[in-house]
This record gives sequence, C-alpha cells and structure tokens, in this order.
Amino acid sequence: MHILISNDDGYLAPGLAALHAAISSVAETFVIAPDRNRSGASNSLTLTRPLRVSTGPNGFLHLDGTPTDCVHVGLTGLMDPEPDMVIAGINHGANLGDDVLYSGTVAAAMEGRYLGFPAVAISLAGSKPQHFDAASRIAIKLLRLMQDNPLPRDSILNINVPDVPFELIQGFRATRLGCRHKSDPVIRSEDPSGREIYWVGPAGDGQDCGDGTDFLAVQEGYVSVTPLQVDLTRHNQIGQIRDWLNA
Repeated sequence: MHILISNDDGYLAPGLAALHAAISSVAETFVIAPDRNRSGASNSLTLTRPLRVSTGPNGFLHLDGTPTDCVHVGLTGLMDPEPDMVIAGINHGANLGDDVLYSGTVAAAMEGRYLGFPAVAISLAGSKPQHFDAASRIAIKLLRLMQDNPLPRDSILNINVPDVPFELIQGFRATRLGCRHKSDPVIRSEDPSGREIYWVGPAGDGQDCGDGTDFLAVQEGYVSVTPLQVDLTRHNQIGQIRDWLNA
C-alpha cells in the first residue's frame, strides 16, 4: 500500500513525524508538506508564481506553498506509483465543525479526493496537544479498517482524536459536523512604527455541539469520524430558488 502524507503545520511539525513513523511501519509512504506553518490556508492554490520543492534534514520533501499545493504537486508531478490514499495530519489542534472550511489539513485531504483518491484528515484536539502517539495509533487502526473494508474513492474522513493517552480513548463515533458561535472580534494593536494592525480573533465556542456532533464525541473522549462531501449545493432549496426566480 502506498500513502501520500501531508499536513498544514509544516514539514518539521511533531504531528507529521509521528504520523509518518506510524504509517511507514505498515505501508510505503511519500511525504510532502509546506515549508512553514500554513494553518488556515484552506483550499488555496498558488497560481501566480512557480513552486519549489526541497528536501529537509528529516528526509521529508517540503514546498514553498499551501497544503493543497503540496498534495497537487505530489500527486500530479512527483509520486510514482500513484498512492492508494492521502492522509493529512496529525494536525496540532482540532478541526471540528466550521473549522473544516478554513483548515489546511482538511484541504490537503480534499485535494486528494479531487484527484481521485480516498482521503483522511486527522487532528489531535487541544490548545497544546501532546498525545501524538495516541493519534498515530488511531491512524493505524483506521488504515487497517480501510484496507479490510475499502471505502469509495470519493470518500473524505475528518478524524478528531481527544488529547488523552491511548488507553483512555473511549472508542469511535460516526459523527456530523457541529458548528461554532461566531469568532471573537479582531484584536487591534500597533506595529513598532505606530501603524494599526489587526489579529484575527479566536474561534467561537461550540454552538451546535449536542448529540451526534463531532464536538460532543471528542468532549466525551471518543474519536470523531465525520464523512465529508465536496458538493456544497443546498439541494433541498433548488426548487425554492427556482420559484423565487420565476416570481
């Protein structure tokens, strides 16, 4: 089995090293990741300049672009043979609910899906996550499950792991995305020259975080497994919009 591994925290991130160490024990791996932290890059592609690939001291390829760039370049220009799937992570912090719209980790997985491969994004919850070994063991369990019971090639799984020792994880739950309250306001400050600058405020707390959500699963110590789809069409409103246009 051949696996392309990427992330959005950069090629030196401990989560990437932990994931690679785990996956390489059971499969052939190809790692390509951003040359620096690109959290929040979402699905952006670099179209206005060439991209450069280098090899880091840890042996991982790194690229001066976004997570989506990494997977795109890796799949269409570098990896031979093609992989059986794409795994992105282990992200430093959760990707729950609305986070998937901004997450570079989820975007890396989505790019794998766009190019025709099953994909997994795996994140370790917590503001300062520590138990990457536990998340790595979860990744291996899911990989073996997908080998024994393959999912369709258009599958994207968003995995969130509680930041606890492996022995304290309660199990797995199939979940839906919850949603957050709106984020805090921007934080105004000044640079050394006295010019006004702004920091994006923290994400909001969970709003829709009850039964069945990824928020609740992680809060209760379970690994959240949420299937994602690329189609953003609100299909049940098409008739309403048609009537609205005709009126």
